Amino acid sequence: MPEYPDVELYVHALQTHVVGHELERVRLASPFLLRSVTPPLAAAAGRTVEGVRRLGKRLVFELEGELYLVVHLMIAGRLRWKSAGLKIPRKLGLAAFDFAHGSLLLTEAGSKKRASLHVVEGEAGVAEHDPGGIEVVGGDAEEFVATLRAQRHTLKRALTDPRIFSGIGNAYSDEILHRAKLSPFKRTQQLSDDEGNRLYAAAVETLVKWRDKLITEVGDGFPDKVTAFRPGMAVHGRYGEPCPECGKPVQRILYADNEANYCVECQTGGKLLADRVLSRLMKDDWPKTLEELEDRKR
Repeated sequence: MPEYPDVELYVHALQTHVVGHELERVRLASPFLLRSVTPPLAAAAGRTVEGVRRLGKRLVFELEGELYLVVHLMIAGRLRWKSAGLKIPRKLGLAAFDFAHGSLLLTEAGSKKRASLHVVEGEAGVAEHDPGGIEVVGGDAEEFVATLRAQRHTLKRALTDPRIFSGIGNAYSDEILHRAKLSPFKRTQQLSDDEGNRLYAAAVETLVKWRDKLITEVGDGFPDKVTAFRPGMAVHGRYGEPCPECGKPVQRILYADNEANYCVECQTGGKLLADRVLSRLMKDDWPKTLEELEDRKR
């Protein structure tokens, strides 16, 4: 799912490509994309895009007359800038936002279509789609730590909950926790002052670093590959590869439809965290350290 750096990248590109231009029409290829009825989608036609901004992991298109389009890309939704009037791809295409100088295509890979589009009026309508999480970039350490300690979760779960923090998901939470040298399973209530401040600094540094890196790479163009797996990431998507800090192989924990990637040496004091799937099968045979795991493999 596109997170803070990725959504900010889209905002940057859309400000260049569509702000100040008239949205001629919206072609809808999938009726399941549109999740609102009033105002009608047709009301957006002929209005100028006055701005684009991020709302958590959502994109908000500000149209003249206080009409807003709220787009949630979910896991597999992506935006692509194409020539004006281009036919919407049959398999992946959900909608096209047509301008005189080009069309913004909304696509979604996979069989489960989860991306959504809402048409709302006024800032009050936009606010209804705000999950409520605080912004990390531009915030302060005191609020960040206090928000964490008010929860009863693991750090990984708290960081990825949109009701707690805005714009952080599975990928960048892995990177943040690795940078802060903290276990993804550490409890929020157990966080010391030093650890809390360290985690806040790591969160800001990670999100800003990747936001600026991605925007610099795209420049005045439009991003054609938004992914959760980026070259240069420390641990996310790098299971079995060497940690860039210590060289030990990156480990992962599988749970539900997600996973956590971490370094045993840098984050958990040498302790191998129990995998929710395999450890239930192996029980007492589950290795406690990386060395034990390597011995089992040999």
